[in-house]
Amino acid sequence: MAVELVLPFTGRWLTQNSPARRVPSHGTDLLGERYAIDFVAVDERGRTSGTHDWRTLLATEPPERFVGFGRPVLAPAGGTVVTVHDGEPDHEARRSQLALVPYALGQAGRLRSGVPAIAGNHVVIALPGGQGFVALVHLRRGSIGVATGDAVTTGQPIATCGNSGNSTEPHVHLQVMDSADLAVARGVPMVFRRYREELRGGEVRVRDQGLPAERAVVEPLPATA
Repeated sequence: MAVELVLPFTGRWLTQNSPARRVPSHGTDLLGERYAIDFVAVDERGRTSGTHDWRTLLATEPPERFVGFGRPVLAPAGGTVVTVHDGEPDHEARRSQLALVPYALGQAGRLRSGVPAIAGNHVVIALPGGQGFVALVHLRRGSIGVATGDAVTTGQPIATCGNSGNSTEPHVHLQVMDSADLAVARGVPMVFRRYREELRGGEVRVRDQGLPAERAVVEPLPATA
């Protein structure tokens, strides 16, 4: 049975690596990622960054260029914080194929380095009733505002979006798992409630519950009375 969450942000975000497209969504079952989903903040024109220059084409770029960097990340459900990891750097972003190729070649080394090298700064929340654990990953260094043992409520700010760990540009990676330990966790299906979804072809729909489509731009909606 899928765990129901709310989207962990405000504003417009582009959906990537959605389990609505394929499972495993990220091409692997490692680290509890089977049903994981990514969200990249976009502006009113659907751009992840308003800057496009020679660095975009040939090199790396500072994460501050991107719409999502530093945007609030909210608790997608109430629960208890069981893991907080901070201190990983927010590294340069990569849209250039020239920069992406060597980065991809370093993937095996990051896996060998363990969870922090992949997840970066992250928070894990234990959901009530034994539903599992939700992880929010790639957070900005120094932005985490909760501690292990804290009770959090749905929609509570817990950190800001960063580019730490295995991330090519600032985004929020979210997953539900059967264990708080990402090294051994298995992924658990999830759905989101009350959001607006703009599909790639321009169709707009309001979902009371669902899983965002790949490359859809989503925006959370207030809960109904």
